[in-house]
Amino acid sequence: MRSRHKQQGASFFGLLFVGGILVMLGVVAAQAFPTFVEYLAIEKAVQTAATGQSVTDVKVLFDKSAEINGIKSISGRDLEVSNAGGKIVVSFAYDREIHLVGPAFLTLKYAGRSK
Repeated sequence: MRSRHKQQGASFFGLLFVGGILVMLGVVAAQAFPTFVEYLAIEKAVQTAATGQSVTDVKVLFDKSAEINGIKSISGRDLEVSNAGGKIVVSFAYDREIHLVGPAFLTLKYAGRSK
């Protein structure tokens, strides 16, 4: 006589549930990735703008770089320009909201400064 062994493993509904969770995470990641790419472009533009000689130069340089790189989240007027030890320091901070479903949003907060 054969003894029955209990089968182990994931059920079909378990696989569907895990697959659904992975798909939802993938959709959120696909919406968040472009905001991170834009953040990297903003950091690069801020580094370039920090070479300006005055506050006006910094903001104009940033706006030119933003136009070239398609930066929409922030503009030159949103930058904070200061002088630290004879060197111009440019800092920025902004929020991006990603609509998930219904009244739910994912808020991403980005901040940085020149070196």
